Amino acid sequence: MSKLKQIFTYIKRLFPDPKTELIYNMPFQLVVAVILSAQTTDIQVNKATSNLFKNIYTPQNIIQIGQSKLIKSISSINYYKTKGKNIFLLSKLIVDSKKVKDLGIEKWNTYEDKNNIYFIPNTIEGLKKLPGIGEKTAKVVAHVLFGAPVIAVDTHVHRVCNRLGIVSTKTPEQTSKLLENIIPKQYKSIAHHSIILFGRYYCTAKKPKCETCELQSICKRYQSIKK
Repeated sequence: MSKLKQIFTYIKRLFPDPKTELIYNMPFQLVVAVILSAQTTDIQVNKATSNLFKNIYTPQNIIQIGQSKLIKSISSINYYKTKGKNIFLLSKLIVDSKKVKDLGIEKWNTYEDKNNIYFIPNTIEGLKKLPGIGEKTAKVVAHVLFGAPVIAVDTHVHRVCNRLGIVSTKTPEQTSKLLENIIPKQYKSIAHHSIILFGRYYCTAKKPKCETCELQSICKRYQSIKK
């Protein structure tokens, strides 16, 4: 059994149905939650959006409450002022297909809720042209919302992949570039969330559960500390 197959077979046993832990009901809510999640835990985001999403379903709802009220409602989030401003600007753009097209975006999905129509780019490059959306955020949205076979790399993914010896990199950005070519196609649909959850609950930054992990024999970090 190859190393990657062994890794994903084990993690799949731990997390049979890996998916985002961000709570949302509508596509636009996911975009908002992912923007808020940058350098912030999913737990913190879910606390902030538990009230926000009671009244916010579409970008039109964001426009209606205004930027100041939006920023106040997410004040518990890291960098909330910048994130609030970007979400507001993004909302004003994606309610108008002409504005979306003027950004150089050619492909998008159209959504409607209670006569509110909005447009979300369905490619990574298109998503990155919107305010507040960088490479990682775009990959998360594309993966969760559109099923794109991509791997967004956060601190969990970066840490786990380096500990296991899948990559040897210094930054999440370097890890991201390598993983797209390293991870076989059959694992790309589950790799992102599987590795995140494994890093969040097992291969944690502090006190990882190495003694009970079944990947000890192939784990670069475990083998190095046991020498």
